[in-house]
Amino acid sequence: MGIWTRPSGLLGFRSADRTAFVPPRRYAARSALPTVMQWKTMVRNLHRAGIEVILDVVYNHTAEGNQLGPTLSMRGIDNASYYRLSPESARYYMDFTGCGNTLNMRHPRVLQLIMDSLRYWVLEMHVDGFRFDLASTLARELYEVDKLGAFFDIIHQDPILSQVKLIAEPWDVGEGGYQVGNFPVLWTEWNGRYRDAVRRFWKGDGGSASELATRLAGSSDLYEQSGRRPYASINFVTCHDGFTLEDLVSYDHKHNDANGEGNRDGTDDNLSWNCGAEGPTGDRGVIELRDRQRRNLLATLVLSQGVPMLLGGDELGRSQRGNNNPYCQDNELSWLDWTLGPRQRDFLAFVRQLVRIWQEHPVLQRRRFFQGRSIRGSQVKDVSWLLPSGAEMSDHDWAAFVRCFGMRLAGDLIDEVDERGRRIEGDTILVLFNAHHERIPFTLPSVLANQRWERLLDTAHPERSDEGEVVAPYPLVARSLAVFRTRRLTGAAKEGLSPALGRVLMER
Repeated sequence: MGIWTRPSGLLGFRSADRTAFVPPRRYAARSALPTVMQWKTMVRNLHRAGIEVILDVVYNHTAEGNQLGPTLSMRGIDNASYYRLSPESARYYMDFTGCGNTLNMRHPRVLQLIMDSLRYWVLEMHVDGFRFDLASTLARELYEVDKLGAFFDIIHQDPILSQVKLIAEPWDVGEGGYQVGNFPVLWTEWNGRYRDAVRRFWKGDGGSASELATRLAGSSDLYEQSGRRPYASINFVTCHDGFTLEDLVSYDHKHNDANGEGNRDGTDDNLSWNCGAEGPTGDRGVIELRDRQRRNLLATLVLSQGVPMLLGGDELGRSQRGNNNPYCQDNELSWLDWTLGPRQRDFLAFVRQLVRIWQEHPVLQRRRFFQGRSIRGSQVKDVSWLLPSGAEMSDHDWAAFVRCFGMRLAGDLIDEVDERGRRIEGDTILVLFNAHHERIPFTLPSVLANQRWERLLDTAHPERSDEGEVVAPYPLVARSLAVFRTRRLTGAAKEGLSPALGRVLMER
């Protein structure tokens, strides 16, 4: 079982079991208490701790495989109704899932089965939402994906299911199945374009900075036109499919030899970089660079608009030894090892620091997209993109080869209110990105006379934080990221200034 979480308190479970109404027995404790009661107790305790439960559901195929697979249930009950059969020969199955068969979403009994299952998990098992595996498959009315399909209509009209969290994996393996940005209102999506943009930038690929900036700002190009908000984008760098975070910075190529398929399974398009050595190494320089790259990737994830999703085990440095498709490896290769060494403990502390920053700064959790312009007569924009010189980037600058830039988020221009109608304000946040192989001095933008920049985090120096004023220009280490916030000067701090300037600031 894989577990994925996000800092705001969601816990997701993914199971390879295809049962629609039964929690898997193999996940239950050895106890006289029935599995269903154990599940309900778990959910109740998680809710008490402020954690919501998202169930990863696989309604697109079953374990009966293709025409060579076993007859377990639906194939023996009504093969032609439950499965999409080839129009050329009904002996064969249409396979949009890569698993041999595809459920027939055009049949009312199939839709009824899925809806009954979803309602059961909400009403009886009290889950808070669902992540739909290969969700594009569920929308294939005929052959092409139809976002106005019967499945979406039924979900949206249901008084129960329309109120829970609906997360799509917006692709399948069929033609035209990649549907990132095309799901309807009420749905959020795993943003595969976010994953690819972040990986490309920190890998050092050119021409990726403009794409990254769009993803950092919440991917309005994908979601705004349909009326959705930044939280429609479930941002991620790694998930249960593909490399773990540790392997993403440790391998250039997949190593799936243990699967027994000649290393042919799993994707070849990993957008990974091994930092100078393939796999485990004793080279301290390579290890330090890998650690910095891990910090860069996760810091980018948490500091982006949208919902950050963290693959369980990445915060511990879990490795699958280069296997990017461990579906058949129920052993030490895919298990979580809770024995933490110094390197694992240091990285876990860094991840906790990132989560605290995300929680404490509302400008990182905007409910609306940036406008990219001055608001209410302000002298600055709600979001600004900066060159290392401190100047704002132009269209010409974006077209150039960019590996270093800054993102300034105005904390006083959020233009939103909380549940009590109070205006939401916070610190202004500045994030500096440097994917170049050399150190770059970065001139920080000016602030008000009674403010200063204070460093919150630097991935090149994770042990440093909250150390007061920073040097100018800031020495941004090669392949690193730094985060700052505006800090209003207190009376004591102002007293340390020159008498004339101190008097001016004390009067403000």
